[in-house]
Amino acid sequence: MRVITGSARGRRLITPEGLDVRPTPEKVKEALFSAIQFDVEGRRVLDLFAGSGQLGIEALSRGAKSCVFVDMSPVSIKTVQKNLETTKLDQKAKVLKSDYASFCAMSRDVFDIVFLDPPYSKGLLLPAIKGVLPLLSDYATVICEHPPEVELPEAIGGFKVDRVYNYNKVILTLYRKGGSDEE
Repeated sequence: MRVITGSARGRRLITPEGLDVRPTPEKVKEALFSAIQFDVEGRRVLDLFAGSGQLGIEALSRGAKSCVFVDMSPVSIKTVQKNLETTKLDQKAKVLKSDYASFCAMSRDVFDIVFLDPPYSKGLLLPAIKGVLPLLSDYATVICEHPPEVELPEAIGGFKVDRVYNYNKVILTLYRKGGSDEE
């Protein structure tokens, strides 16, 4: 796993061992950042279910203003911190050990880009989307990584599906402001 471009380009990132963390495949990460390449610079990012932190770190490397990394695993938290030190991006980052629901309930921050990549088998994606809605700016993008069997609504809380990318076992669904409030 490496940083694709920007200030930390080419830096190798570590990932926690075991089955609990499922790093985003390189080709999926490249496609994701191609889709949002003009939306990253100067933005406030949330990497919820951070794992190794690779998505938030890529955003920081590409000029994001700041990133909050949230994960409930102590191993993931240490991994994110090490990766931030390796990439020298730790000054623009905040790393928090918390579950997504507690973080969303407590946070007063506002985010422009949110990465949601929860464990596939736990059914957390839709509740996490609903949880982050109050934390989003008017021009926010929410990027959801999920397996093909997970179906997401076309619109939720004023956000609608902007694009869907299918990479066999991984689907990326991007939400942007402008949809109806259907749930």
